Amino acid sequence: MIGFVEGKIASKKPTEVLVNVNGIGYKVRIAVTVFDELPAAGENILLHTYLSVREDALELFGFLHDSDRELFKLLISVNGIGPKLAQSILSGIRGSELQSAISEGNISRIVAIPGIGKKTAERLVVELKDKIEKTIDTEIDYSVGGSAKSDAIAALVSLGYSLKNAEKTVLSIMESNSDISIEELIKESLAKLNK
Repeated sequence: MIGFVEGKIASKKPTEVLVNVNGIGYKVRIAVTVFDELPAAGENILLHTYLSVREDALELFGFLHDSDRELFKLLISVNGIGPKLAQSILSGIRGSELQSAISEGNISRIVAIPGIGKKTAERLVVELKDKIEKTIDTEIDYSVGGSAKSDAIAALVSLGYSLKNAEKTVLSIMESNSDISIEELIKESLAKLNK
């Protein structure tokens, strides 16, 4: 399998990018949300990829973050959702927003994604809620604290706490002390969660 593609952007469109890797052009399908973050043509890019193999086609799907590729793989594991629909879902909502909507059971937010009906939204929540909280190390961009915050959340999730509780606890501690070290942040979060 092709795990990633790194090279210069030869051309780009809202749903696909052509990446020149040592003289070979890889056509990679992307979500519109990925297109918004791509550098200009001629610039270097690294895309995490998923190779979809069908009887009549091989398609490469690309993601800027590994967590978005993992979310894509979870989406296509749901009955009735193929790679193109998963790409369409990720074009209508950012990965971190979708994770939150699924873990909170927010059906109305999921139904707001173009092409997603109520039954599909309910199926996403039922089939993915537990998987989302257990398996995805989110790359949520917080305005303060940056990596210390996301590292602390990831550490708490890996210890078995739910994503929602980990986020809420870490954010509440960071509000009162934004210069806290990662070790102290995890320690205080654990103390708060174990009360």
